[in-house]
Amino acid sequence: MRSVAQAVRDVLLTAEPIAKVKAARRVARDWRLGRLAHVFDVAMPDRPASPAQPELLPPNRMPKRGRGSAHGRIALIHALAHIEFVAVDLAFDMAGRFGGAFDRAFTDDWLKVGADEAMHFALLDRRLRQLGSRYGAMPAHGGLWEAAEATAHDVAGRLAVVPMVLEARGLDVTPMTIERFEAAGDMATGRILRRIFNDEIVHVAAGTRWFESCCAAKGFAPETEWRALLKRYFGGSIKPPFNDSARQSAGLTREYYAPLAT
Repeated sequence: MRSVAQAVRDVLLTAEPIAKVKAARRVARDWRLGRLAHVFDVAMPDRPASPAQPELLPPNRMPKRGRGSAHGRIALIHALAHIEFVAVDLAFDMAGRFGGAFDRAFTDDWLKVGADEAMHFALLDRRLRQLGSRYGAMPAHGGLWEAAEATAHDVAGRLAVVPMVLEARGLDVTPMTIERFEAAGDMATGRILRRIFNDEIVHVAAGTRWFESCCAAKGFAPETEWRALLKRYFGGSIKPPFNDSARQSAGLTREYYAPLAT
């Protein structure tokens, strides 16, 4: 039987977006159906394969999106699609890189997250095509893998930064983004973003639950350890406004982030 690590590595090394989506969903299904062995016999790549497009730029070189215009809304959908595309790799790398240190439930959770992210990307890519564009038609943020590189050796650090900071930020900003699209009459994009928002709560909850499990195993206070890990691995700041109710639903209480809010 093929190992889950081999299957995950294949997803990470698939560059073409639609092929990656199909591979991610197939691996998650095969794992769920017992077709992959809980064996971690190959190393994960340092970086996943990237498609030829979009061009990846540092944040300070990203073009400004025109707020309120149709082009600006398409550019925002493209940016969100890119976040979801990278999130596929982040979730699969989480499973493949760290899954051997945990029971099967860890792999269950992160392959499910990866399949969700693949579905989110597919929905946003289809919406771009409906609007006359496509994923890859615009430049994209080139720094989204940096958090994975910084935490490649530290599962608690990865959990602290990726689901509990980066994805939790989506809980804060997505409701306002939905309002923006719906105010412009784009109810179809609004429906996609509502689905993504509900899934994000589940993803942040998985990250918080596994982070707290890591802390319990070492006798650490999770809120204190989370702040220490962010100081070590996360270069940004934790900024309000916060969607406290959504974060609370995910187990990410104010005791974690309120002391760091700037």
